[in-house]
Amino acid sequence: MKEEDILLKKLGKEDSFKVPDGYFENLTSEVMNKLPEKEKVVFKEEPVSTWTRLKPLLYMAAMFVGAALIIRVASSERKSVADIDVAVTEIETEVVSDEMIDMALDRAMLDDYSLYVYLSDASVE
Repeated sequence: MKEEDILLKKLGKEDSFKVPDGYFENLTSEVMNKLPEKEKVVFKEEPVSTWTRLKPLLYMAAMFVGAALIIRVASSERKSVADIDVAVTEIETEVVSDEMIDMALDRAMLDDYSLYVYLSDASVE
């Protein structure tokens, strides 16, 4: 506390930082006057070539062709449901092994009760 009292006696309680009168009223105009003049930029319109105009359309067409090819390749490996039904109906029931029936039931995801209901409905008709 003694150091503070000594400093207060030497310096006083007055605010030592003062701004001249009217400083902030003229500040904006003085700063703007000191800035250098801006050069005006003139843009020249360059002619747009045909390639520049067609490039986005060609890219989009290439994208659609690529997507169609990918879909075509991905779907060609799978057989349609109609082909599978024909193949199943052509197989004689006497030749079908138990392994094939088990595999078909696993793929059909039928439990025993659902299979029983399905077979009893088919035999009634």
